[in-house]
This record gives sequence, C-alpha cells and structure tokens, in this order.
Amino acid sequence: MSGMHDVFHVSQLRRFVSDFSSAVNLESIELEPNLTFQPQPARIVDRDVRNLRNRAISVVKVLWKGSPDGEATWELESEMMNRYPHLF
Repeated sequence: MSGMHDVFHVSQLRRFVSDFSSAVNLESIELEPNLTFQPQPARIVDRDVRNLRNRAISVVKVLWKGSPDGEATWELESEMMNRYPHLF
C-alpha cells in the first residue's frame, strides 16, 4: 500500500445530499472518560456459518444500542461470546 498515491480523480466526486432523518442526537451519546465511544450490543438477531475452503466460521448478526432501525453487523461468534457472554 505504500506505493499507492493518496490522490483521486475529480470524476470520483459526487454531490453531497444531506439526509436529516439519519441525524444523531449528540446528548444521547455516552462518552467514556477518555472521550471515546464504545457501542454496546442490544441483542443477537441471527446466526450463520461461513464456510471457507477447509473450515467453518460461526458468525452472529448483532443489533447495537443507539443504531438506526435495521442496522446490524456480522461479528465473529467467538469474539462476541468472550466480550458479551450475557447475550448468549
């Protein structure tokens, strides 16, 4: 990656269209004492097994507190079980 240029062509630019429905209320965000934000999981909504060539990886779909409706991320089941055992 060090050999790549950090520039882009003007044709890659797009007009910004503001969407006020996705605005975040700043008072609702709870910051840590060092001014960082660590989202907390609300619940697990789905499970899946991703098959690679010679192994299977268990993943879970996690809905996070404070995220807009319907937004969830796929996370490794082993990592979520270590960090948040109360979800299982």
